[in-house]
Amino acid sequence: MRTARLLVPSTALIWGLQIAFLNPALALILVSLYDATTTEVGVVLAVYNASGFIASLVVPAYADRHGDYLRPMVGCGVLTLLLALLLASTTSLPVAVLALVLVGGPAGVGSSLLYAHLRHAGARPADIVNTRAIVSVAWVGGPPLATLIIGILGERAILLALAAVSVLGITATAALSAQHRRTLASESSAGAKATFEEEDLGLNRTAVILVVAAFVLLQAGNATVTSILTVYVTETLHVDVVWAGIALGVAAGLEVPALILIGRLSSRYSSFGLLTTGTLAGIAYYLGVAATPGPVLLLILQPLNAWAFAAIAGVGLPLFQQMIPRPGLSTGLYMNTRRIGAIVSGPLIALGSLTVFGNRGIFVGCAVVTAAALVVISVVSRRPAPRTQAVDSTTDVPARGR
Repeated sequence: MRTARLLVPSTALIWGLQIAFLNPALALILVSLYDATTTEVGVVLAVYNASGFIASLVVPAYADRHGDYLRPMVGCGVLTLLLALLLASTTSLPVAVLALVLVGGPAGVGSSLLYAHLRHAGARPADIVNTRAIVSVAWVGGPPLATLIIGILGERAILLALAAVSVLGITATAALSAQHRRTLASESSAGAKATFEEEDLGLNRTAVILVVAAFVLLQAGNATVTSILTVYVTETLHVDVVWAGIALGVAAGLEVPALILIGRLSSRYSSFGLLTTGTLAGIAYYLGVAATPGPVLLLILQPLNAWAFAAIAGVGLPLFQQMIPRPGLSTGLYMNTRRIGAIVSGPLIALGSLTVFGNRGIFVGCAVVTAAALVVISVVSRRPAPRTQAVDSTTDVPARGR
């Protein structure tokens, strides 16, 4: 029984490590193994992310139609293994690009299918947020471990490490699938299904579109800070780049307890209320960084950064799953707000740096787009008082007559 309870968190940790191993090291791999130029790296990452964008809609939609998210997840694990082996065995940039687009894009959907499975199985929002926190743990340890492997054994070694982790992911997901089938059989024979009370958002299609747009803006601000902080620290604050790494590491470390706290508070406070606290924290953080004179204040501000991200991830994921009844589509759409936000961050960086504030203007711009998201969230949240509904823990359909 204890082993069964550990299946979900262990699976989340392994899938988080797969992403944390590959994504931060991918640019370095392209340059070192395939002699890609900086321009080529940009193009490759763009088409790779475009493939991931499409796969995040197509694969979850397939899972929704079949009501099974773990089998496609196993398939994504197999594709991750295939991707690692292809990248490790070739020295050709075109072959590597084809592998990333045709195999890597669909492979990257695996972790989002885990959230969709949890939603479909009737997990509480707090459980989903706690699972997301475990993925954040992987991101705290994954990139340093990946750089250590590269530093000792070389760039190709990280691909072999990725292959090994993907095998663990396939095994854990297959075990989780077997456990889920046993749970369904047990509940069917018992003839009883657990229910829980869920907030009824009561949003129409226009409101859903507005929420999606708000999250794109929130994700854009977060992606901008992650991308530009190293440049800001060296060119504007005129201190060593290590301070940027320390700041981002502190924020990543604080994200885990922040996500767990968000999960606990989600049963007591509304999604939009918690999201409002996150947007306010984000605005305060961006303005604080724009005005900071040195690295000490930058570190002091990181709890605000952690809370802002925890609201985006910890509220956003279950919120999308409540707004959109199809678990795969809702999770894939939420994941794609991050990708679209990363695209928006490019013009945000360019335009912000052209203001009279220089690089500080980038963070002012982040505060502006976050404030715009706050306005949208405030408008959407002004709806009739929510009612609660019992949700079937296995089918995730409102229960009737109970």
